[in-house]
Amino acid sequence: MLPGPMPPALATTSDTLLPPDRRQSPTAARIQRGVRRLFSELGCVSLPEFSLANGRRADVIALCGAGKLSIVEIKSSVADFRADRKWPDYRDFCDRFYFAISDTVPETMIPEECGLIVADAFGAAILREPAEHTLSGARRKAVTLRFAHSAARLLHVLADPGAVREGAL
Repeated sequence: MLPGPMPPALATTSDTLLPPDRRQSPTAARIQRGVRRLFSELGCVSLPEFSLANGRRADVIALCGAGKLSIVEIKSSVADFRADRKWPDYRDFCDRFYFAISDTVPETMIPEECGLIVADAFGAAILREPAEHTLSGARRKAVTLRFAHSAARLLHVLADPGAVREGAL
C-alpha cells in the first residue's frame, strides 16, 4: 500500500482505535494528548507509555528530525510531582527531557535543567527548552530500534487486534 491518507473505510472503523490507557488519571491522559499533538505539529512522531531498557516507562517519547529523542514525564498535580523522583532515570535515554504539566501545577516546581511543557487535551506549548545532552550512537540506535519495534507492534494490533498475544512480539 502506498503511503498517504487512510482510506475512509478504515478511518471510521471503531476497532482501529486504541482503547484508553487506564493506568493514568484523566488529567494525565489529557496532558498526554496535548503533548503528542504538540510533537506532531513540530514534525515529530511519538509513542505513549514507552518501555525503556532500564525497566522504566516514559509517559511520552518523541522521535524528531535527525533522530533526536525527547522524553516527556507528565505530572498532573503537585502531589504527583512530589511523589515521583524517578525522572533522572530517563535522561540516559533521550537528548531532551521535559516535564509536562497542566496550568494548575506551579511552573516553579519543575527543575530548571528540565524542559517545561504546559498542556491540555487540545494542545501544548513549550515554555522552556531543556539543556540538550546528546546520546551516544549506540544508545540512540538501541532506543530508536525499540521505538520502531513498539510502533510496528502497535500498528499490527490496530490492524489485527486478535492476532497479537501479550509478549508475542
